This record gives sequence, structure tokens and C-alpha cells, in this order.
Amino acid sequence: MLPSIMDVDVRGKRVLVRADLNVPVDEGVVTDATRINRFAAGMKPLLERGARLVILTHFGRPKVNEMNPAYSVDKLRPALAQALGTSVVFSDVCGEESAVILSKRLKDGEVLLCENLRYNPGETANDPAFAAALAQLGDVYVNDAFSCAHRSHASTEALARMLPAYAGPLLIEEMEALTSALEAPQQPAVAIVGGAKVSSKIAVLKNLVMKLDHVIIGGGMANTFLYADGAPMGRSLHEADQVETVQEIRKLADKAGCQIHLPEDVVIATEFAAGAENRVVGAHEYTAGAMILDAGPRSLSNFQRVLTECRTILWNGPLGAFEIPPFDHATNQLARTAAAVTRQGRATSVAGGGDTVAALNGAAVTQDFTYVSTAGGAFLEWLEGKTLPGIAALQGAAKAA
Repeated sequence: MLPSIMDVDVRGKRVLVRADLNVPVDEGVVTDATRINRFAAGMKPLLERGARLVILTHFGRPKVNEMNPAYSVDKLRPALAQALGTSVVFSDVCGEESAVILSKRLKDGEVLLCENLRYNPGETANDPAFAAALAQLGDVYVNDAFSCAHRSHASTEALARMLPAYAGPLLIEEMEALTSALEAPQQPAVAIVGGAKVSSKIAVLKNLVMKLDHVIIGGGMANTFLYADGAPMGRSLHEADQVETVQEIRKLADKAGCQIHLPEDVVIATEFAAGAENRVVGAHEYTAGAMILDAGPRSLSNFQRVLTECRTILWNGPLGAFEIPPFDHATNQLARTAAAVTRQGRATSVAGGGDTVAALNGAAVTQDFTYVSTAGGAFLEWLEGKTLPGIAALQGAAKAA
């Protein structure tokens, strides 16, 4: 259990919050304020209780020691102020005395946004000196950025050890959702794992087959599993050098009693283009000159049956080339099935990862899932069973207290 800032008397205290406000911006204007709005919803109650909010965030990947104005977080202020319902003071530095002075001028319920953390090389280097400078900005520290918790950075790891440290409402919400889906799932439980390469998700697959009842594999990853079974690949994306890995994952699944589900039939085409001429063939039929671009109808029907029999659904990665119709069909239909059983109260559904979120948005079902994580790398490392440095730092702070 992580210590929550919601349990702390914050009146009159400078609450130094690590947020993730790395949002899409076009010509200086925020084009998708979802992350900002979700963050603000959790911070409003603290402001109403008299917190003096100091916000730290990164934005993009500026070059070290280059103060490129394109990466200034000042452009986030209008959207942040609107979401919080109050004006936001801006500091053009984050780890320097002028920022500390501004933080000490705050009154109860006021907000300070500090400049991009990554302008300072000490952030990504997890420099204790930079963390100590940041610590001067607050009386208590809050990590509300699960999406950054997999990084050992000054603002996520070292800083948490220098002030009384707590988890923010968004981070707690995310941890509770993810834990319920993987560490203590209602059974039967299924994971849908897609994407291009088995090699990028070896640890994920090994962890999932040891903990869940079913794993559905799609995309290029499924092709590699089919190839390991002797299926010809034609021009299909697959990894011929991962056959031993596939065999190892299968042995783990057999030992744990987890059933792996692969496509029985596939959609193939000779070109990867919208509306390309395509046909359905058996997964082991020869596809010379063609590419497997989606799961076929029999496969989809089998996958849907598995979902309707499960109480927990965990999703990371599409089933096919979902970016281009008609190769988005299996992903869209399976997403709608997961959404339907969730709406009916028959299952808890948790999804995460950039492509997954895009796929669910494309199927117009994001709002129907129990929880959708916008975290990328942190979500994947959590699926691997890794301890995230930002979370470990909060747990360590709790023990020390």
C-alpha cells in the first residue's frame, strides 16, 4: 500500500508534485488535454484544502543543456489553468533560487508551474544535487506520474527520498487497477498481447503465462509463433530467430496451465495499403508473395469466446495492422467484445500502451473499459513484473516514516 497525499493535512504546505503533462501540442496550443484534465481532477481537492501546489513535469526530449523554446512547458499553462479552474504562476527555471522564491510566495490554493525538468541534465542522470535543489521547492513530495515511474530520474527517484513522499490520486488509481488485473485477478483471466515483435515482449509473455489462464497472441508476434509451428510466412512480418524463445514461453505456459491462443485463419494481402485486395486463408496455408495483416473470422470468433468466458481482461497490443482498414477489423471487433462484457459487469478490463489506446479509440470503446493506462514504458515494465524505481522510492519512504 502506497502512502496517499489525500490522507495528509496539506493546508499551508507547498506540495511538490511530479506530473506527466507531456501532451500533444501544435503551434504552441495543446491539442489533447486528456492528461492535463485527469491530473487536474486529482489536484483540485488538494487546492480546496489549502495546498500550495508546485508542479514539475517534462515535455518532449530537448537536447542536453539546450534551452530550446519549443520544449518550454509555459505553453501548457492555459490548458492547465482552465483544468484547475485557477491561474497558474510560471517559473522559467525549476532547480534554482528564483523558483524557490516563487514557491515561497504562494498562498493557500495557488499554483506554480516550473519549467521543463529535462532542460537540466541532472534530471535524466538522477543527480542527487539536482534533486536536492528541487526539494527546496516543497514541504512534501507527491509522485502522480505512473507513466514516468519506470525511470530512475531525479524527480521520480532521488527526490522521493529527500522529502516526506506520497503517491498522488492518479498514480494510486493506476496502481490499484493494474494490481487487480495481474496480481489479484478475478479468474478466469486473459491477456491479449499483440504487436510486431516477440523479442520486444519476451519478459511480458513469460510473466503473463505464469499468472493468467489464457493469453491471446496477435500481430507479428502471432506470426512468429505460427512460424515456430512450421507455418510458411511468405512476406509476413516475423522473427525467424525467436523459435527457441517461443518454445520456452510455451513450456512455461504448459507448466503453469495457461492456454495460448493463436490465429487459426488470417487475412492476407500483397500490399499494405488502405482497401487493399485481401483474402482469408488458413494460418498454415502457403502465402508466397503475400503478407498476413490481420486475424481471420474463425480466429476472431475463438478469441471472442475466450473473452466472454473470462472475468479479467488485460490488453496490450493490436491483433493486426489496425492503422489501415480493412486490417483493423479483428482488433476493432475484439475490442467491442471486451467493452460489451465490461459494460455488462461480467469482466474487469484493463488496457495500456500507445498502440492499444489508439486502437481502442479507433473502435470508440475506450470509455467502456474499466481502466485505460496512457503509460507506455511503465506499463510494459509492469507487465514484465519489474519493480519500478519511482514506486520503489515511495515504498521506501513509507517504510522509513
